[in-house]
Amino acid sequence: MNQSALLRLAGVDHTARPTWKLKETVEFYRDTLGLPLVHTISARGWGPETHPDFLHFFFDSGNGSTIAFFYYLGEPKPQERVQMRPTPDDHLFDATHTAWLAESTDQLLEWKAMLEEKGIEVSATTRHEVIESIYFRDPNGYFIEITVKLRPLQALDAQDAALTLEAAIEAEEAAHRQAADVEQIDTVWQEKGRLLSDLCNIEIDGPGIFVPALAEFASVVAAARGDAACRVSQPTPGYYLIESDTPIEFDRKALGLKPAVWYGLFTGGLRGRIETFDKDRVRIVEQK
Repeated sequence: MNQSALLRLAGVDHTARPTWKLKETVEFYRDTLGLPLVHTISARGWGPETHPDFLHFFFDSGNGSTIAFFYYLGEPKPQERVQMRPTPDDHLFDATHTAWLAESTDQLLEWKAMLEEKGIEVSATTRHEVIESIYFRDPNGYFIEITVKLRPLQALDAQDAALTLEAAIEAEEAAHRQAADVEQIDTVWQEKGRLLSDLCNIEIDGPGIFVPALAEFASVVAAARGDAACRVSQPTPGYYLIESDTPIEFDRKALGLKPAVWYGLFTGGLRGRIETFDKDRVRIVEQK
């Protein structure tokens, strides 16, 4: 029996589609259809210069599956596309894809090896906070994903997702009142930092970040605790607050973060301004 006959997909994990209407999409799926909002990823692109900042939010669609939407900040609806490799460069078309669930990381790697043996180009494994995935294309050029869950979603994920989208909607409405668009995820992170500061009834003078008390961000809190210039507190359940009187800096390799998690480093909320943010280093300074 060949290897492909022994492998069995464990079901659909999520489907994903692009949307150009953030508020309307949230209200339709959450309020009209009654699908719980369970997770939101907010990120400053994912590496390539052509990849815009974005929100990626998930609704529980039953039986352990979710339906997800990408909202690209400041991005117009596309008119056409070109055939691309299994990488996130063609982000608009590839937002529409199907993902199947593998049972373990080992099985994910087995799928990758089997597909490559059959001459199919497969991406490197990519970690997105709570999942790890590989990508390839079918003969039509559609993006296909096989993914494995790294941890179960928690109540904090749903709480943080709701707060992220509340911040995004408020930031968009404020921009629209000025006849503008939100084009950087920094704006959403700053609005979320303001919402959490108000919720905790605290004033933050220098640079600061809120960090969800989730495993994928644990190294950020540990690094801050080891930095004499930083103060770490927990002003509200589920979030740590890292503050400093001087610029706050992090190194991706020192934190041990995969790129996709690194580019969403401030998803918990930001007070201040990002002065530098490249593939390995970030520096946050006081907002002026």
